[in-house]
Amino acid sequence: MFAVVSSHLKRSVRWSTRVITDNQKLLSYSAARLQNWNVKTTVEEDEFISNGDQMRPRLLQLKSKEKAKPIFSSAEMDGRLTKLRQFMEQERLNAVLFTSMHNVVYYSGFLYCAFGRPYGLVVTPESSTTITAGIDCTQPWRRSHDANIIYTDWQQDNFYKVIQKLLIQNQSGVLGCEFDHMTLDVYRNLNTALPNLSKVDVGTPVMYTRLVKSQEEQEVIREGARISEIGAAAVIDAMEENAPEHVIADSATRAMVMEIADTYPQSEIRDSWTWFQSGLNTDGAHNPVTTRRVQPGDICSLNCFPMIQGYYIALERTLFLDHASDEHIRIWQVNLEVFNRGLELIRPGARCCDIAIELNDIYARYGLLEYRSFGYGHSFGVLSHYYGREAALELREDIETKLEPGMIISMEPMVTIPEGRPGAGGYREHNILIVTEDGAEDINNFPYGPENMIIKK
Repeated sequence: MFAVVSSHLKRSVRWSTRVITDNQKLLSYSAARLQNWNVKTTVEEDEFISNGDQMRPRLLQLKSKEKAKPIFSSAEMDGRLTKLRQFMEQERLNAVLFTSMHNVVYYSGFLYCAFGRPYGLVVTPESSTTITAGIDCTQPWRRSHDANIIYTDWQQDNFYKVIQKLLIQNQSGVLGCEFDHMTLDVYRNLNTALPNLSKVDVGTPVMYTRLVKSQEEQEVIREGARISEIGAAAVIDAMEENAPEHVIADSATRAMVMEIADTYPQSEIRDSWTWFQSGLNTDGAHNPVTTRRVQPGDICSLNCFPMIQGYYIALERTLFLDHASDEHIRIWQVNLEVFNRGLELIRPGARCCDIAIELNDIYARYGLLEYRSFGYGHSFGVLSHYYGREAALELREDIETKLEPGMIISMEPMVTIPEGRPGAGGYREHNILIVTEDGAEDINNFPYGPENMIIKK
């Protein structure tokens, strides 16, 4: 049993409880709260813990007056759960416990903010329930497609008590978990809570089910691509001599956030960002913005990432302020040759590894292959820089996945010439493509190349 929460946390409690003589326990809240929430009024005796002369609830069910309007239809969310349950039946799983941000939001619509606390989604053949921390109050219920249970901070194992409650009818059998997300501590605690349920990995198999995007997902990503171009235009507007990278990046993020709010007023506004890099800072694709001030002749990289309810979209371009050296333009044009050929290679039936190998040959002809630092593209969907990755759909030599209609993938070749050499810096273009029945749809229209992206002010 875990230690009881520290006394200073107990003192922070604002709600009270009372015991009913028939052994049921009723949570008693202030009248103001009862006017706003539908509170679960009866719970089992083992759902409480003693706190001096009071009883504290291990779990709660709180509801607002109505659910938030989601960006995906009920039919879309039900369809995802139906496919998951078909997988569960095929693999003879009694239930699945998701703990990652990407799978919780994909199957429930709720994108959590952990801040060190565990979160989860339990799916059985009959139900799906998000498990969330009390600090979030009713927000998870509003965003969850189905049910929600809150665990309290009053005892450290309450998260696992909720899982036990949800799986009380499954005292034996098989539980699917995400081994690529679960820590050893969580695994041990889960085994203590559910000793008679075998644990098997579903993280990788479920990832494969997310690779082909529905029509509703495709529409969100199309809109995100449009919004990313608003951010890119804001970058160009803000670029000028001595402008700091972070100021340029912030202007793009603000523009994208405003457009997301207008396009999806029902969505949460979170996580959109921009990386704008200049000079040496372009050498890494994921380098953060700095206070460096842009100078004429600098190689620059714009990277705009509008996030729409957990869905990741990106647009990236190489650009220069005022002018570019001959060697910079030469290397840039090689990278564009790779980029344009890569766009042509995205089609149904093509293998990821074969695309990477063919593009390698172009770099090799120009003696630049050694300066390539990562794959040529990746899947899009529920992911970000701190959660999710559909690693089975990446354009790398070690990935043999065949492209299928409905898959969404980027083409984003990059080479980095080391500091001190002619043409030094990182070069990258990035477009998103939706694989169709007979080819691919490029959903980006933002210009690229020396004729468009040498910005004169």
